[in-house]
Amino acid sequence: MSRSACVIGAGFGGLALAIRLQSAGIATTIVEARDKPGGRGYYWERDGFTFDAGPTVITDPPCLKELWALTGHDISEDVDLMPVMPFYRLNWPDGVNFDYSNDDAGLKAEIDRVAPGDWEGYEQFLRYSAHVHDEGYVKLGTVPFLDFASMLKAAPALAKHQAWRSVYSMVSSFVKSEKLREALSFHTLLVGGNPMTTSAIYALIHKLEKDGGVWWARGGTNRLIAGMVRHFERIGGTIRVHDPVVHLHSVGDRITEVETQSGWRQRFDAVASNADIVHSYRDLLSDNAAGQARAKKLQRKRYSPSLFVVHFGVEGTWPGIPHHMILFGPRYKGLLDDIYQHGVLPQDFSIYLHHPTVTDPSVAPPGKSTFYALVPVAHMGKLPIDWEHVGPLLEKRILDEVGRRLIPDIHDRIITKFHYAPRDFAMDLNAHLGSAFSLEPILTQSAYFRGHNRDDKLKNFYLVGAGTHPGAGIPGVVGSAKATAGLMIEDLT
Repeated sequence: MSRSACVIGAGFGGLALAIRLQSAGIATTIVEARDKPGGRGYYWERDGFTFDAGPTVITDPPCLKELWALTGHDISEDVDLMPVMPFYRLNWPDGVNFDYSNDDAGLKAEIDRVAPGDWEGYEQFLRYSAHVHDEGYVKLGTVPFLDFASMLKAAPALAKHQAWRSVYSMVSSFVKSEKLREALSFHTLLVGGNPMTTSAIYALIHKLEKDGGVWWARGGTNRLIAGMVRHFERIGGTIRVHDPVVHLHSVGDRITEVETQSGWRQRFDAVASNADIVHSYRDLLSDNAAGQARAKKLQRKRYSPSLFVVHFGVEGTWPGIPHHMILFGPRYKGLLDDIYQHGVLPQDFSIYLHHPTVTDPSVAPPGKSTFYALVPVAHMGKLPIDWEHVGPLLEKRILDEVGRRLIPDIHDRIITKFHYAPRDFAMDLNAHLGSAFSLEPILTQSAYFRGHNRDDKLKNFYLVGAGTHPGAGIPGVVGSAKATAGLMIEDLT
């Protein structure tokens, strides 16, 4: 191992990249700012409950299994993946439920019940989703877009599948029921995209889930992170935690050394950042002219919303509440406009409710249940409010709504609770504007127009994670790691 690399940040993207580099014989060190690995996959343990901070939906298990297979290992050595069924239960204010899964007979029954006459349109949408999955995910998801020529090469396929249209617009061309339109378009919110403006290419998520299923790691998504760390160390990798990188030293067009808050300073042949993309350029490359120029360009781009998440542990078990629920509010487009365009805190909201104990009781004490309720909110650039004051009020409103629709005596049953607001994303993760998903996934900020997997000016500086191609979500950042690793391995070996 004559070549060395440093990966800044132990999120999913950083860990996936580090495993690939170490597997290829490059001595790799991860440097993580927080007290434990995870990034957005962080977790807390309170009063016997385990609360995952971020991603709770695991799709495309093969992209994860590949990380172990590189060195002849199996993911089952470190992670127990459990299937989740239904994938989601969608619930509307009028009391209608829709169980969404890849069971064809069950899904047809649900569509015939909720959206009579739309099954044929759904099948047409599924064929469309399969086409864009093959073009946008299989062919391009792990390919770095380093120059405009690569974008031009992909343009015919994008044009063929009408990538300029939104996911919601494309879904609406196939099905007539508003409920089914919402059911087939909400997925973009899971990667920070507005269904009304996100490119129709993101309809590929439906095919990704249908083919690969939706999964849960026993013990929490944090156990997937722990398994990745265990495997990385098994194959010889090194990880430093609780020591933020504060500066990347450079000479000319190369990064020369990584310096941390503790004073640790080390020279590497290559450096990759899984940190927030603006933070990486603006703060870590503070005395590098190319880095500062890039930071200014990045700050002019559009960023995904933030999130407000209420974590709570309750007395009792709830077998009737599935693992994942979407509690739609009275508005869909209007609510999205408020969050993405107007930057206001609406009186209504849609809630993503996560209830892992129905699949995995180990994340709560016996006879008790772990939940989180998440609502998208505008990022801090659009919504500069005092979360110290507003946070407790919004927390109560969200719990009241969960109580009204699912758990009537929720306030009496709560054993422990806390919330996580946009300012927490900014403070804990250096997330620009408190964005939960980095750059908004619109067509003009995708592929070549997103963060490049290798910097254009600094020859040994690379990027991985949500701000780079292909984007946010576990499959997205793991795909970015594959693209970045390919470049780094080629450059270093």
